[in-house]
Amino acid sequence: MTEVEDPHPKRGELLIDITKASVNPIDYYTITSLKVSPLPHIPGTEFTGTVSQLGEEVKGFSEGDRVAIYTRFFDGRCDMCIKGREMLCRNGGRIGVDTDGGFAEKIAVNSLQAFKFDGPEEIAASLPVAALTAYHALKEAEVKLGTIVVVLGASGNTGMFATQLARKMGATVIAVSRKSWPKELGANEVVDYSEAEKVVREVTDGKMADVVINSLGAGFWDSGMNLLGVDSKLVTFGTLTGHEVKLDLSKLYSKHVKLIGTNRGSLREFSELVEICRDCKVRVWKEFELEEGADAVRSVLSRERDGRVLINVS
Repeated sequence: MTEVEDPHPKRGELLIDITKASVNPIDYYTITSLKVSPLPHIPGTEFTGTVSQLGEEVKGFSEGDRVAIYTRFFDGRCDMCIKGREMLCRNGGRIGVDTDGGFAEKIAVNSLQAFKFDGPEEIAASLPVAALTAYHALKEAEVKLGTIVVVLGASGNTGMFATQLARKMGATVIAVSRKSWPKELGANEVVDYSEAEKVVREVTDGKMADVVINSLGAGFWDSGMNLLGVDSKLVTFGTLTGHEVKLDLSKLYSKHVKLIGTNRGSLREFSELVEICRDCKVRVWKEFELEEGADAVRSVLSRERDGRVLINVS
């Protein structure tokens, strides 16, 4: 572990004492392959902590406030920001990739990105990526009461939140996983990949799914397409099993399927999550200390992983 100078909050910023961080595949790729800034670099795209110092002109916060952090930065002036799509800001980026991140003891963030949150720390440390990515995907698919949603990879970081949030929206959720515990998250059915098509057909009387969430990538592309019914939607935001697919256009147009690519979510959606997810559940596989950060990052792609990987900072 390397010692660096403590950051100082600028005008409009908060200094956060980080208490817990979550590890995601993007953190692994940040270290191994992505172009990052600055160098040397501190990774960490998902974290929570307490306010330790207020910059000039900051209102609404006090020292000691526990906060959840929206970990994309944005200028608030471009056409995407004006439309409320801050995650697509023309001049924005990702904390932990395009700036230093949360695998550290302290970080300074814009106060607009901080939300008071008194729920469990493992939830606060899962809202910026795992929960927000799932929530935005479900909203883009217009999930509502009665929608049949199939979640591929339901025991993964985003999958566990997609399952819970879809149920909160009133959907019938079929969780596809090699694990049985997504049933504890409210899934109506939990099924292995080999049985998914059969079970979806039975549950829907042959109509198949309205929405399929594929966070896994190319390896499960055909499976996801086969689970779709007519006038349906396939939402994708991950490439863990590959990023290139072969697309059967006849399946696409004959069923009137909509393909939707998503990436994280907006500031407004994050503020909604802070309220919606106070009672969400997080399955934790392992917790590491900050000085064990390298081991934590390596473990996130382990086949043995069964839940979230967390880092205790302070």
